[in-house]
Amino acid sequence: MKAARLHEYTDDVGSAFTIEEVDRPAVTAPDDVVVDVEAAGWCHTDNHIVEGGMQEIAEATLPYTPGHENAGVVSEVGDGVTRFAPGDPVVVHPAASCGLCRACRQGEDMYCPNHTFVGVDADGGFADYLKTTERALIGLDGLDPVKAAPHADAGVTAYRAVKRAAADLVAGDYAVLVGIGGLGHIGLQALHAISPAKTVAVDVKPAALELADDLGATATIDSTEEDVAAVVDDLTDGDGAAKIVDFVGSDETLGYALSALRPGGDHHVVGYEGHLDVPAQAVVGGDIDYQGTLVGTYPELQELIQLAEDGNVVARTSTYDLEEINEIAHRLETGDIEGRAVFTP
Repeated sequence: MKAARLHEYTDDVGSAFTIEEVDRPAVTAPDDVVVDVEAAGWCHTDNHIVEGGMQEIAEATLPYTPGHENAGVVSEVGDGVTRFAPGDPVVVHPAASCGLCRACRQGEDMYCPNHTFVGVDADGGFADYLKTTERALIGLDGLDPVKAAPHADAGVTAYRAVKRAAADLVAGDYAVLVGIGGLGHIGLQALHAISPAKTVAVDVKPAALELADDLGATATIDSTEEDVAAVVDDLTDGDGAAKIVDFVGSDETLGYALSALRPGGDHHVVGYEGHLDVPAQAVVGGDIDYQGTLVGTYPELQELIQLAEDGNVVARTSTYDLEEINEIAHRLETGDIEGRAVFTP
């Protein structure tokens, strides 16, 4: 089969992959499932993978095939698989977990000490086929795999963050979403779907702010021209925002909390480009929480797929042939592509 292979870590994302013929994955365990990949999304984490930023925590050894946002059709199943059959359309939760440990029993599969993260710990979906387990699959009911694939990581991570934020948001509250890109535009829609809160979208790109406006944001802020805290203060009559959901996580955006949140507010950190360095006295004095967000759970991916199938969340995607992966990776690195880039092997 055809696969995009990474042979060495490099800062030159635009020349990292070679398209090769490799062996098709085979079923070797009773719960194994081989998926015919119809859509594989590029995630910003893939940039970190290419640059070697994940090698301390990833179990994959070079050369291997990345790609952890995947959807397609079941091709082959192990003898113990009962919920899926060849021909079934599916989206793949990236964390194939053991199902037996305490974390799995509590539904927090991504904390499973024995999980395999497809595309990070093992060969992923930048290929014609990938292997996972029955436990990691969610069936699709009419949702285009191209629209489903980005939800496997970007979407469910954004959803987990806004679901946590929405837990105690009420009508009249303001939530600030920073970065309306591949994750943020999904998070914005999801928050509108599950919460009555008003939303403020922050970005540095006019196109991203136009998208936020199209998606129903209450207000938008160009942070290159306006002071975020001052605008939020004005919008909230001096109260401040109840939540910040930060899809950027730069040094600048991580500093918003102390000036833009109301007392008792939360800053949900999704992006991780910067460093969190804030005075403890200010955190205590404002009763502010910083909340990290790892990839969402299997049930959260089910919920997000349902929202997508109902038309409440639509991933903005553009599709490309797998042979274009180096060119598209370079364009993504330079911010030349809006929304989610999805490869169709």
